[in-house]
Amino acid sequence: MPEMMSAELLLAACMFMGAVLYTSVGHAGASAYIALMSLFGIAPAVMRPTALALNILVASFTSFRYLRAGMFRWRTLWPFLLGAVPFAFLGGAIQLPGAYYKPIVGVVLLLGGARFLWPKELTTNQEPRDPPVWLGALCGAAIGLLSGLTGTGGGIFLSPLLLFTGWSATKPASGVVIVFILCNSIAGFLGNIAIVKALPPDLPLYAIAILLGAIVGTTFGIRFAVPMILKALGLVLIIAGLKLIGVY
Repeated sequence: MPEMMSAELLLAACMFMGAVLYTSVGHAGASAYIALMSLFGIAPAVMRPTALALNILVASFTSFRYLRAGMFRWRTLWPFLLGAVPFAFLGGAIQLPGAYYKPIVGVVLLLGGARFLWPKELTTNQEPRDPPVWLGALCGAAIGLLSGLTGTGGGIFLSPLLLFTGWSATKPASGVVIVFILCNSIAGFLGNIAIVKALPPDLPLYAIAILLGAIVGTTFGIRFAVPMILKALGLVLIIAGLKLIGVY
């Protein structure tokens, strides 16, 4: 029992750090929570709904803080939500076997790690243009389906897309992405909870840890730049991703 409690507390402490790092750049942390749960031996069937539940909690708080700071633009967001929300629900309702789930999530984590290792400014466009509605909805549908399948919020895909295409400046992208993550996570969770009816008993402990992390991370993200933290986080995601796809 003491060993089990130690493992639970250690996982909660790691989730706290994950929330600090992710919320500092306008993300909710689902991919980090999944990576950590995988490293601690949590079953894949429990990982996805747990990550989504934690994502909803931290994304709600983080959205409030970034919107209040003026780091948001509705016109940039809504075309992506048109496609993302229904497909996130659909993806959440699909229960993948562990043999398929782990490699898919591993690739997601590798992509997320590559994103954070990339230079912070992905575009030099000083006057971002609005995304076309049809293209935003199409990209949102693809991101939403993958998010629902893997139990992530989709921010690791939307964030670089916005910056690479010049559809958002860096600061407003944080607010756009976190609200997208919130809506996407709710849809994915509702689709998933129809299959997985129970959440782990340690969820309240993890929830407290990530909320404390979100308080620290959003304060840091609103006030400071964090390039070195992003690079460290990128390395962690790549290590976890390689573990999930069976490299070591």
